Amino acid sequence: MSTPYVVREAVEPGDREACFAVRKEVFVAEQGVPEDLEYDAHDAGAVHVLALGEDGEPLGTGRLLHGGAAAAKTGGDTSVGSLGRLAVTRRARGLGIGAALVRGIEEAARARGLTAVDLHAQTHALGFYERLGYVAYGPEFPDAGMPHRAMRRAL
Repeated sequence: MSTPYVVREAVEPGDREACFAVRKEVFVAEQGVPEDLEYDAHDAGAVHVLALGEDGEPLGTGRLLHGGAAAAKTGGDTSVGSLGRLAVTRRARGLGIGAALVRGIEEAARARGLTAVDLHAQTHALGFYERLGYVAYGPEFPDAGMPHRAMRRAL
């Protein structure tokens, strides 16, 4: 059975805006993250991954920071990428899109020669990432007013 969506790197005209629209819907509107915190200077050089429905509707997104852009989030290790801004629209949840986006980001990391992927997970999402092979490390910390934990998965 085929999936009702496709996950791919955001490289087509309009893809970046589609990623930002999903992030605005999920993080800004649903979770109350201030817009000035949601979008940052890392967006320009990040690898963005996009999930699109069969009708072309954006359903989810995530981004990968690598190299120097990821170093502050990975303890300075430039061989480790940083997964972030993973979001799936409310109407598309439960279809496996989140897991597919994580795997798409991991493939982008492998293609760039990275050895592992780190992320900062909202604590309510720890189980989701653990099921995908991520292991939490370090203490809980606040980010955008919500509790998070650092996690890593070797590739």
